[in-house]
Amino acid sequence: MPPDVLTVLVVEDEESFVDALTLSLQREGFRVVVARDGLEALALFRTEQPDLVLLDVMLPKLSGVDVCRAIRAHGSTPVIMVTAKTSEIDAVVGLEVGADDYIAKPFRIRELVARMRAVLRRVPAMVAAEGSSTMNLALDDHDALIVGDVSLDPASHVVQVRGATVSLPLKEFELLEILLDNAGRVLTREVLIDRIWGHDYVGDTKTLDVHIKRLRAKVETDPSSPTRILTIRGLGYKYMR
Repeated sequence: MPPDVLTVLVVEDEESFVDALTLSLQREGFRVVVARDGLEALALFRTEQPDLVLLDVMLPKLSGVDVCRAIRAHGSTPVIMVTAKTSEIDAVVGLEVGADDYIAKPFRIRELVARMRAVLRRVPAMVAAEGSSTMNLALDDHDALIVGDVSLDPASHVVQVRGATVSLPLKEFELLEILLDNAGRVLTREVLIDRIWGHDYVGDTKTLDVHIKRLRAKVETDPSSPTRILTIRGLGYKYMR
């Protein structure tokens, strides 16, 4: 297997869908590993160490949401949730537990692959010895960003809130970094989506709102009444100094 071939863990129990998806992804140059229930997904995740997980929400034995939560507890491997077309609530729950993106069935393979590649472009090429991703955000200044009682160190990928270390998935870390680096400025939704998800992102813009909600839960004293990450109606968000 060439070293630059990326492994995708497909977690799906619909056999006809699995066959077509596996063939399509292999044609796109991916190595595909298939799990047909949630427990098998976690076992294969540990042994295969995939570069990306394509995870159905509705699974036997363990739900996709629970699988995503378990994966996210041990690292920042990209996860794209697959939902039924009408199950928007599943998508939102998936994002809240740490999924990087979601796509609804039925979907075109071209759209899926575009989202997969967009997510993978945001993942560092090198992995630290301890197994956590090392950030590479191309900032001019790699010193720690400190705004009030929140600090973020891009080099070590460490965030501290009121003196306590807080674990953030990849995109939450990137989003907080951009907000802190531009504290006091209004950042439009378009700018944030472009910086975090890429200019070719084709997903739902509510993804940004879900990530903001998750960040608020970790940095705000009272997330229901935020004083740090403010919504600027009609524009975007601002991190208060």
